[in-house]
Amino acid sequence: MRSITRLLPVFLLMAGAAGSGLAQQPATPPAQSAPTPAQQAQLARQDAEMSQAALKVAQMVDAGQLGPLWDGASAVARKAVAREAFVKQVGEERARLGAVVGRGQASVSRVQYGPGAQVPAGLYINVSFPSRFAGAPQPVRELVSFRLDEDQTWRLSGYNLRVPPRS
Repeated sequence: MRSITRLLPVFLLMAGAAGSGLAQQPATPPAQSAPTPAQQAQLARQDAEMSQAALKVAQMVDAGQLGPLWDGASAVARKAVAREAFVKQVGEERARLGAVVGRGQASVSRVQYGPGAQVPAGLYINVSFPSRFAGAPQPVRELVSFRLDEDQTWRLSGYNLRVPPRS
């Protein structure tokens, strides 16, 4: 697979877009023992909320609302990529794929990065969709990433497309 869009750091306050409680629920870091039923229920709720938030981000990308995504960015994201570069790169790459035909079931994963990683240290949730586009013969992996910022608010931290290589 080749990356079409580098993981572009873009942060967006998702509390209003993704429903109540999203900003107050940090992901549970991987535990040594099996999660309790209450923890499993909390994770399932958070997975559903983050999947909805990721779908809304993807729909904004579908609609070409790239500027508003960047405009809601945290200082970390605005330092990493200029608004014009984000809008141009994502817009061009999505235009090459054509209109979205459909998205499959979301898959959610969590990761904790420490100091010195390629991305800012912190807790991240990644939501991946197998997506079909009019201009792509095979499904494309569409990845929307969120970071738990210092103010305990989940914000969009990246949008990434991976297209399978052509044979």
